[in-house]
Amino acid sequence: MSLSNSTAEKPHKKARTSPYPGSQVDRSQVPNEEVSWLVEWPEDKPVQNFSPKFNKKDGLVERRSQNSRTGLVGQGLWGLTHSVSGRIILQFVAIKRKDCGQWAIPGGMVDPGEKFSATPKREFGEEAMNSLQKSRADTQELEKQLHKLFSQERFVVYKGYVDDPQNTDNTWMETEAVNYHDETGEVMNLLPLEAGDDAEKVGWVDINDKLKLYASHSQFIQLVAEKRGAH
Repeated sequence: MSLSNSTAEKPHKKARTSPYPGSQVDRSQVPNEEVSWLVEWPEDKPVQNFSPKFNKKDGLVERRSQNSRTGLVGQGLWGLTHSVSGRIILQFVAIKRKDCGQWAIPGGMVDPGEKFSATPKREFGEEAMNSLQKSRADTQELEKQLHKLFSQERFVVYKGYVDDPQNTDNTWMETEAVNYHDETGEVMNLLPLEAGDDAEKVGWVDINDKLKLYASHSQFIQLVAEKRGAH
C-alpha cells in the first residue's frame, strides 16, 4: 500500500475526533507524528468493538486504514456491532404516525386497482420522502431513487392477519411485510428522508429488543433481525 506525501505532511484531524458520530465511543489518542502507517508504533491500541485482526494484514484481507491511523477500528457507522451480542446492529427507516404518535414501519393500504408490489414503494415515497408535496421534476428524481431502493434484495417477513388497533369483529387488517435490504448503504445514502402524508417525523432507528412500535411492527422487526443474524 502506498501513501502520498501530503498525508504525512498534513495528518487528518476530523477522522480522529471523539466521540464517534452517533455513539459515546471515544477514540484512542493518536499523536500527529504517529498517524502515518509508514511510522512504526508498537504502542498503538485503537478502540475496537469486535474480533477481526485490524490495523494489520488479516489473511488475504488488508484491514489497515487506507491512508492513516484514526484511533478507532471496526466498521464504524458502516457496521456497528453490539457490545454484548457482538452482532451487527441494523437500522431501519421509521415514521412517527400523526394519528397516534407511535413509531412505525412506513406502509399503508393498497389502493383500489393497485398491485401490491407497487404499494410499498408508493407508501415509502409518500411517508418517508414527502413525494406528494414535490414538484414534477423532483418527483421524477425521487422515482429513480425509489426504483433503485426497491430493486434491492428483499424477502417477505410476514403475510396474514395482524393485531391492529383498527380491527373489529367484522373487519380486520391483513398485511404483507417486506424487507428491502441495502447491504452497502450506497442507495439509502442518496435518499433525502422527509416526513410526509400521515407521518409526523421520519428517521433512522437502531434495531434492538426494547423497541415499541405501532401494532405488530415490533414483531416484524424482530423477524428481520433474526433473518439477517443481527442484534
